[in-house]
Amino acid sequence: MYEVLDDTAAQIVLAIESGDSIRRVAQHLHTPYETVRQAVNRLEDAGYVHYDDGLTVVDERVRDAALELVAASAGISPPSIEEAYIIPQFGDWPYAFTRIDAVYVWTQGGYQVGREPDDYPLFLAVRDRDVDAWETFFESFDLPSAFERRPREELDGALQVVLEPRPSLDIEHVEGYPVIPRAETIEYMRENYAQFQSALEMLDRMYDDLGLDVAHRETERS
Repeated sequence: MYEVLDDTAAQIVLAIESGDSIRRVAQHLHTPYETVRQAVNRLEDAGYVHYDDGLTVVDERVRDAALELVAASAGISPPSIEEAYIIPQFGDWPYAFTRIDAVYVWTQGGYQVGREPDDYPLFLAVRDRDVDAWETFFESFDLPSAFERRPREELDGALQVVLEPRPSLDIEHVEGYPVIPRAETIEYMRENYAQFQSALEMLDRMYDDLGLDVAHRETERS
């Protein structure tokens, strides 16, 4: 089984929602289409997934084995920043990127602030009732989670997850990433205007319907 269920195939199993196309799974995983197609073919030949007007995982035990494999792999070799953005979708509960990550997603990766590769928090909005489940989930990947960003010196690795519990979630999707609504993201950016002034200008250029009337000016030098 594990000859077929390598790390890539395991991620595909976990990313599949019944009826998904190969292209949609590739988008979720931000993995080249051909890589996903070849892995799906191996999984289908092994009887782990079925394709009939969309992909289906034939047995939940396959998902359990895939999750165990991916979590064990993360424990041995810490995930990269790119992989960390994918890991939450392997959970069973809804979430949306928020705060800095909402800006990052809505600008399609064009604006990054307040983070470095060796000190990188991810900001996730989750439902109140799912907090304990998410904490256990991230613990299985050796990813620390908390409600506030922790100082780098308190952590063993570069990554951490900052959870923002909410009574309910309003989720939109941008390039495969679940994210809080654009209007809420803009409100957050306006509340932190000094940090996100140039990002607001970027959004205004990207989306014709905004009309934010933001002009970013570099500090004049004498």
